[in-house]
Amino acid sequence: MNDTAPFALAILLVAATALSAVLSQRLTSWLKIPAPALFLAGAAVAVKVIPGLRPPAQQTLQQVVTVALVLVLFDGGMHLGWTRLRSNAVAVGAAGLLGTFATALAGAVVVHLAFGLSWYLALLVATAVAPTDPAVVFSVLGRREVSGPPGIILKGESGANDPVGIALMASLVTAGSLTSHALGHAGIDLAVQMLVGAGTGIIGGRLLVWSMRHVQLPSEGLYPLRALAGALLLFGLATVAHGSGFLAVFVAGIVLGDERAPFKREIERFHSALASLGEIAAFIVLGLGINIANLVHTDVFIPGIVLAATLTLVIRPVLVGLLLLPARLEAAQRRFVLFAGLKGAVPLLLGSFLITARVPGAERLDGIVAIVVVLSVTLQGSLAPAVARALSLPTRVVEPEPWGLGVRLKEEPEDLQRLTVVAGSPADNCAIADLKELPGDAWISLLVRNGRLLPVRGATRLTAGDEVIVLGGPGLRQQLEAAFEKPAHA
Repeated sequence: MNDTAPFALAILLVAATALSAVLSQRLTSWLKIPAPALFLAGAAVAVKVIPGLRPPAQQTLQQVVTVALVLVLFDGGMHLGWTRLRSNAVAVGAAGLLGTFATALAGAVVVHLAFGLSWYLALLVATAVAPTDPAVVFSVLGRREVSGPPGIILKGESGANDPVGIALMASLVTAGSLTSHALGHAGIDLAVQMLVGAGTGIIGGRLLVWSMRHVQLPSEGLYPLRALAGALLLFGLATVAHGSGFLAVFVAGIVLGDERAPFKREIERFHSALASLGEIAAFIVLGLGINIANLVHTDVFIPGIVLAATLTLVIRPVLVGLLLLPARLEAAQRRFVLFAGLKGAVPLLLGSFLITARVPGAERLDGIVAIVVVLSVTLQGSLAPAVARALSLPTRVVEPEPWGLGVRLKEEPEDLQRLTVVAGSPADNCAIADLKELPGDAWISLLVRNGRLLPVRGATRLTAGDEVIVLGGPGLRQQLEAAFEKPAHA
């Protein structure tokens, strides 16, 4: 029995840490400091002041964060879905793909010219800090959600540039230099990773959807677990095939996002919880790996401050701003997207890659990356709500909805559609009886507004954000989407 005491103590400490991290989400909304900042700072300080607490091995750190990122990317892809992403695909591709390369190249120029690092080392540092993490800015916004394209673009950009940044770093580290031969090999390796990852995600996502729809399981609780196993399987397959496993799970999530399947709501809730847990675990483990003593050296924090300021004030506004011109965003939306390119877990993970790859001066380079992330999370992240208010950016309050209303059916209800009224659509500000676009053999059976059920009457006037359940004949999906979810001028 004595052998169980240390194990029980470990469980106690882990559970207490997890509970404190979950409860800290309420604290951050009051302090206006992103939760990841508290996780990083708390873990970094704890490893210094608590006797016996040691930083995790770099390999362990990378493995934990890798699994966490798989959970976060798969859940992020499901919440985006192709329907939401399609209208902003140009902006997401420009910021997430081209923006990553532009940021890495421009950052390398700054680091090389300002601090004398070789072009190769400067490019490694700049590549590490190129990916963004919108979870940081969304955590400090609390229950307020940015309306319209900005939220979709920020989430899509992060989902795209995380795999691209990781694959680019892996290719550069493998190349070992910037010779023409090495760069050619790195370019081919990067292209293969992207193509294999995207292909695996599309094919695997379709197979996962088919399995969810046609292979019944004996228990409701097994359906979310099957989706989780499928995501991990796709990550492993893509990685073994020399592709980007991170891109594979993100794309698979997008494929799954729009599909109807048994227990879809339960699957989404399960994976949202896993993603939240993964984010907490990633920042805590990464915080344990931060060496505070290394950050106070002048050759670490000065380059870090300069690089962070240049990324925020010059590189992203200019380069990514130019890439977003075809998206035709409103001025306020564009400014917020350009401001909210915050750094998070992936740059810290890429910084650890430099240490395991035994890059010359890796400890210093990792410290520079950590300074950039800390400044971005704390200062830039804390200013996000003020920036959103200053730009008069439309936001909506997202209140928790703890009560659910559901009906279990044995067969898929082909005649039932769940729709959300979009601003400017024919249904917006229209009485139900006057909605001419509603097909004659379809009717609204349920109406939810601001988390409350409303009576469905002919005189009831619909407003943007209302959720409706429509019953009608099969084959009406496009007509109903045109009535409820597409602006009249689109």
